[in-house]
Amino acid sequence: MIGALTKATALAQSAEALDDQKPVGPGPAKLVLQVNGSRQEIAVEPRETLLDVLRNRLQLTGAKEICDRATCGGCTVLVNGQPIYACMKLAIEMDGQEILTVEGLGDQKSLTRVQQAFVECDALMCGYCTPGFVMSLTALFNEKKNPTPAEIRKACSGNLCRCGSYPNIFKAAQKVAESS
Repeated sequence: MIGALTKATALAQSAEALDDQKPVGPGPAKLVLQVNGSRQEIAVEPRETLLDVLRNRLQLTGAKEICDRATCGGCTVLVNGQPIYACMKLAIEMDGQEILTVEGLGDQKSLTRVQQAFVECDALMCGYCTPGFVMSLTALFNEKKNPTPAEIRKACSGNLCRCGSYPNIFKAAQKVAESS
């Protein structure tokens, strides 16, 4: 009985919190995205995903649309330092959040440690999944300088490589961990 009462109270509090929200739509809504350190003011339809906005509106095509079902990790970006699947987040939910895409990490002249290790260890084959792995591992190394092999595997577990580059991906991640 106490458990049911606790659940009912929690549901009531959740419903009250929703009362403060204004409905959005059906037309475009204005929002501000902080993408790769740059402020982007944009109007989006409430149905548009973060991935669609990044790729089609902001021309940031590093995050890949592969499965569109949050099963492959190809669209991984960092939001406030945490990896998320951009295909499963509505852009409107990202208003004011710090978004980092693979384009915001480094460039050809100054690769990050993770990017450099991927190159040195040949941790890509077709390269389509690479941005998702790089972003997931970047989040891990930002949180923990010298993760264990098990922690590296867990960080990569939300990403799928259809070419089978896992041995070299893990080798690259271990190289970064050992250099810390």
